[in-house]
Amino acid sequence: MPGTAFPHSERERMGVRGLLPPRTTTLQLQEDRIMAAYKHGVVLVKPEDVATGGVTSEMARKWKVLQDLQNRNETLFYKLLLDNFAEMAPIIYTPTVGWVCSNYHNLYRRPRGMFFSSYDKDHMAAMVYNWPQDDVHAIVVTDGSRILGLGDLGINGMGIPCGKLDLYSAAAGFHPSKVLPCVIDVGTNNAALRADPLYCGLDQPRITGPAYYELVDEFVNAVMARWPNAVLQFEDFQMAHALTLLQRYRDHHLVFNDDIQGTAAVALAGLYGALRVLGKPQEALAEQRIVCVGAGSAGMGVVRQIAAGMVKRGGLTPEAAASKFWVLDAQGLVTQYRPGLPGYVSRFARPTSCSVAEEGDGLLDVVRKVQPTVLLGLAGAGKLFTTEVLSAMGQHCERPIIFPMSNPTSKMECTSQEAISVTGGRCVFASGSPQPSVELDGKTYVAGQANNLYIFPGLALGAHIGKTKIVTDNMLMAAAEILPQLISDKDVAAGLVYPSLEDIRLLSAEIAAAVIKTAAADGHVCDEAAAAVAAGHVQLLDWVRGHMFTPTYSSLAYLPPGIKE
Repeated sequence: MPGTAFPHSERERMGVRGLLPPRTTTLQLQEDRIMAAYKHGVVLVKPEDVATGGVTSEMARKWKVLQDLQNRNETLFYKLLLDNFAEMAPIIYTPTVGWVCSNYHNLYRRPRGMFFSSYDKDHMAAMVYNWPQDDVHAIVVTDGSRILGLGDLGINGMGIPCGKLDLYSAAAGFHPSKVLPCVIDVGTNNAALRADPLYCGLDQPRITGPAYYELVDEFVNAVMARWPNAVLQFEDFQMAHALTLLQRYRDHHLVFNDDIQGTAAVALAGLYGALRVLGKPQEALAEQRIVCVGAGSAGMGVVRQIAAGMVKRGGLTPEAAASKFWVLDAQGLVTQYRPGLPGYVSRFARPTSCSVAEEGDGLLDVVRKVQPTVLLGLAGAGKLFTTEVLSAMGQHCERPIIFPMSNPTSKMECTSQEAISVTGGRCVFASGSPQPSVELDGKTYVAGQANNLYIFPGLALGAHIGKTKIVTDNMLMAAAEILPQLISDKDVAAGLVYPSLEDIRLLSAEIAAAVIKTAAADGHVCDEAAAAVAAGHVQLLDWVRGHMFTPTYSSLAYLPPGIKE
């Protein structure tokens, strides 16, 4: 635990405030930790015991190999990750990162990124200058309050920004020295963590109310003042704050929330991909009847994005688009009978005059009455897509579109095996967490994954190099529309609704180009980006690729031409 024994007074004088976790340790505690590891080994939560599910001991072993490599040789680490992206992305990020966060206080060896806390109130504008890099291009921040399906992990959530920015570097070419993972430690309500002597976050319950928002305001103002051209991504904030924070900053800072906006864009892209599998144009989105299970910020973000697609591509009015949805929460079908609905839900509540389905109807009843063509799962409540529900989807629809998008694996509404088997291989399937291929009647069905990493690296790259100042709904729509066009004909024939990750740099470049074009049409790009757009698509792609970091060894010693060649 290097540096953690420095008292706060010394951290301030030495210019390392924010570069170390906030809780200080003693020499005796450090000795005890090493002796425990020496005698018994480091005691970690077993991967198979982590509530995220889907993580194995082999995946944890591979993460340790890659983490050790990153600490020794960053260039080789990113070369390896770029060349093996499809295989290694689940090791670097979800689902393995859930295990990493569960064990962060035991795995911690050296600080990475910046640690802000309520102890730093009124000091953040100064402490950001302790970070040695003057030119930061991307920042990912969490408050650790909703880490995947694990809930409140406090400062242990730092594993999320670190893993996310590794994907930024590999997938979109952000230089590793110009990205900044951050955590805002406002305490944790996880009593077990607070009681653990190795936990390196604040030993206090979470701050709430106005004090919480004042702290986040100070953080945003501090990092945006020092790095005004950086793109700031919010990640894994509890839903009580996530939408509020997004709305608070999105109109005047270059920020986005991947849980809300990235998930929405990748869901819409997946539906466009599914329509392509079915041989239909994007305009056919307006013909779909969509049942969405989950009325939280993420679920309703998906619904809003799809409705916007119906308006743009299908020519529907916003009211007509809203009528295509049936939204369910823990109390069943949401209708206008329901009192106290938040504004982002009420628009999609079924009218009281609707006679097809009633307030509070369960999922099976809704599916049988509505006969939807699309079933979306965003509730994070586990196996809601039962055999009966899946069977009902297959009875009334020849090729039902079934997307259990909840993360992690343990929170998914159904598995690929369940959906494909029950529908006899007729469904068009994609899930939020990785799922294995399914063998049925001598045929192999490959399960697609609605993974946000298709969207956020290219979106962030386009926003940053285009200097768009804000991330607009039109930019997100552009990303969602271009992604299904990048699916190969071979993958479409195999029923895949997302392109292969093998050439992730090409996907990110195309998405960045689409984002920049849209921002340019809206007048939100710098002169250099506008000139690249005007030069044509090929030139724009070349310009985007020119901003991508390539992991290679640079010469550290100058030799005149002809010497030792």
